Amino acid sequence: MKIAHLILAHAAPAQLTKLIGALEDEHAWFFVHLDKKADLNAFSFLQNRKRITLVPDRVDVGWGAYSIVEATLRGFRSIVKSGIDFDYVNLLSGADYPLQSPSETHDFFAMNAGKNFMEYYSVHSEWTEAIPRLTEYHLTNYNFPGRHLVQKWLNRLLPARTMPDGLEPVGRSQWMSLTLDAVRYLLDYLDSHPAVVRYFKLTWAPDEIIFQTILYNSPFRTSLVNDNLRYIDWSKGEASPKVLTEEDLDRMLTSGKLFARKIDLARFPAVIAKLDRKIQDHHYK
Repeated sequence: MKIAHLILAHAAPAQLTKLIGALEDEHAWFFVHLDKKADLNAFSFLQNRKRITLVPDRVDVGWGAYSIVEATLRGFRSIVKSGIDFDYVNLLSGADYPLQSPSETHDFFAMNAGKNFMEYYSVHSEWTEAIPRLTEYHLTNYNFPGRHLVQKWLNRLLPARTMPDGLEPVGRSQWMSLTLDAVRYLLDYLDSHPAVVRYFKLTWAPDEIIFQTILYNSPFRTSLVNDNLRYIDWSKGEASPKVLTEEDLDRMLTSGKLFARKIDLARFPAVIAKLDRKIQDHHYK
């Protein structure tokens, strides 16, 4: 069971070191996309490391912009280009952390071979607050003077946008664990459907919808499991999930999930220390 962990990171090199260390296994490879704004010198420990690839042509990632989709796609292309026959591609952020040991994670995917894990809720019936993302024009991916004014007038003067290619929109969380075949399908589909790319470049937070929608409207629908395998606490009702503390450890560890986010080594080092201990305890059993 070969796994490619694609990690999107922009800061916190010390935490990234811990994350990779907690996932290391002879059957695990790491593909790291560093935000173009990040200082490469701070991440020099990634260079010339066995089974670690720095994704080339880094993207300047903006929150809620298509640029995060582009960063993910460049990671996917790097994984496919490696020529390694991976069973799974696991998309993580630098603020994620495993809740299981590498062997437990690999065993889980081996037992569920061929399934694709992601959140996919119908935008029109289950996740209706996302409808304006798709019907209105969003210039989040662009940076020019007067952008917000232009966006305002586009939405005032033009008719509502509609999904191209007859796609039925679904989505929610951007984090997912996919088979390599599903990743190849995503790349081929977007390469051959430029109208879909153009549409999502004008969508706010398209990373939470684009991949889910394409796979849901594809032959891969029967392989989808509506579970992204991540423990994420949205209880505060904010735009970003809660940063997890020691108080959350019991809930995290009994959740049955494979990963947790958000984790912050600088603010709550005890969380990672205790997760490391749990992972190491299983390793030495």
